[in-house]
Amino acid sequence: MNPLRFPKSTTHAADVLRVATYNIHKGVRGVGPQKRLEIHNLVLGIEALDADLVCLQEVRNFNHREARAFPDPHRGWPKASQGDYLAPDGYQVAYRTNAITPEGEHGNALLSRWPMVGDPGHHDVSDHRFEQRGLLHVRLDWNGTPVHAIVAHLGLMHSSRVRQVERIAAFIQQHIPKDECLIVAGDFNDWGERLGAPMKATGLRRAQLEGGAAARTFPSRMPLFSLDRIYTRGLHCIGTHVPRGPSWARMSDHLPLVAELALDAG
Repeated sequence: MNPLRFPKSTTHAADVLRVATYNIHKGVRGVGPQKRLEIHNLVLGIEALDADLVCLQEVRNFNHREARAFPDPHRGWPKASQGDYLAPDGYQVAYRTNAITPEGEHGNALLSRWPMVGDPGHHDVSDHRFEQRGLLHVRLDWNGTPVHAIVAHLGLMHSSRVRQVERIAAFIQQHIPKDECLIVAGDFNDWGERLGAPMKATGLRRAQLEGGAAARTFPSRMPLFSLDRIYTRGLHCIGTHVPRGPSWARMSDHLPLVAELALDAG
């Protein structure tokens, strides 16, 4: 199997965990008269990823303004929250709000093919009052192996991101057993690739092939930056993939990153 272009099908081995992270830009693209609703296309895109876990950022729980802007009862704003609307059949959904606005709220979501154990958790990592940021924490049962998934969306300023990584490390130390597998995935907004050392210090490693270049996911039309990332503990990367093409470029300003993971030996 080409580790950079693995097939999108449910035929991947049972001992492989396929994880995707995707900033969906709240399901809307463009501004003014050019504004368009992409949430219906995202349904097809997420299903095509065929990931066991889909970590989503910028997910609308509800938004009154957008509902008024796209009133069509069939192809307009969905009545369900975006996490529930995007989940393929049979997937469980966890969502927690990061930001509350006058018109609605949005946050992180996890769509899982594997059972979720207990209630999803939320941990506020906001660094200042102008950006509301949080971690979504979900415990999963993967073939009898406990796996913790943390969905993150870090801030726009480097100093904020460094402090947020410190809070991620503290959260892991306090809430995640050291002998259980861990995935931290999301939009890290790390334009200058300066979070490598702080993330390594948490005991996590980035999901990319040894010696391989970091996968570029932003901007979607001509990806230059590796903002979207997957970090692991107790699991290692055996392949990565970034879907590209006009349809993917249209749906969000980010491309999804998909990684195939396997348990560490021993």
